Amino acid sequence: MPELPEVEALKDFLTEHLVGHEITRVLPVAISVLKTYDPPLTALEGQPVTSVTRHGKFLDIGTADGPHLVTHLARAGWLQWKDRLPDGPPKPGKGPLALRVALETGEGFELTEAGTKKKLAVYVVRDPGDVPGVARLGPDPLAADFDEAAFAKLLSGERRQIKGALRDQSLIAGVGNAYSDEILHVARMSPFKPTTTLTPDDVHTLYEALRDTLTDAVERSRGVAAGRLKAEKKSGLRVHGRAGEPCPVCGDTVREVSFSDSSLQYCPTCQTGGKPLADRRMSRLLK
Repeated sequence: MPELPEVEALKDFLTEHLVGHEITRVLPVAISVLKTYDPPLTALEGQPVTSVTRHGKFLDIGTADGPHLVTHLARAGWLQWKDRLPDGPPKPGKGPLALRVALETGEGFELTEAGTKKKLAVYVVRDPGDVPGVARLGPDPLAADFDEAAFAKLLSGERRQIKGALRDQSLIAGVGNAYSDEILHVARMSPFKPTTTLTPDDVHTLYEALRDTLTDAVERSRGVAAGRLKAEKKSGLRVHGRAGEPCPVCGDTVREVSFSDSSLQYCPTCQTGGKPLADRRMSRLLK
């Protein structure tokens, strides 16, 4: 899933390639991708793009007369830039193509989604705040006013495991499964650590890990073409998606805990005092 650093890089890429150009056609291929009907998709056609903004993991393309094209790429969605779009309208089918946006230059982009669980979402709205997912977002962790005191205040009202708190978009916008693993590895904290046990020193360490991890990932992604962002993200991860590999800090084997629809990765030596965490799904399989 694209998270804050990748969406920030897509925002920068699209700002360079879209702003000042006119949207000539918006062609839906998978009807399920469109979550709104007023304004219609056609309201974007003939409009010059004036801005590209990020709200958490949402991309917001603003136009001169007001309609915004807002998209959330979900777990398996992606944006593919085309220097030259194919001639003719796309054919509906079972392929990954969900939406095509064409510019007056012949360039444009396509939204695609792999897999059978279709979660990619597109909204055409007068105000980005009309999108429910945007309206409920917590503060951006890289915002200038998101200081340690603000972070501590957010966590003070939480009673759950820190991994879940970091991933909650209504608490902090933009952090998902991958970067929460990375942040906790840098902070040397167990993903199952209860927020109620965090000391002031823990909060300080976690805040620094949050800001440093996301800032470093944004800097790595800056200037990377849209088509290479997935590979760039993977190359920069130290524990997420690397179960069975050596931890780059201590050399211990990176472990995994599996859930019904996701998994987390961590280093026992760095994060849990050398003790592997219980993996209930694997325990059931071994019975």
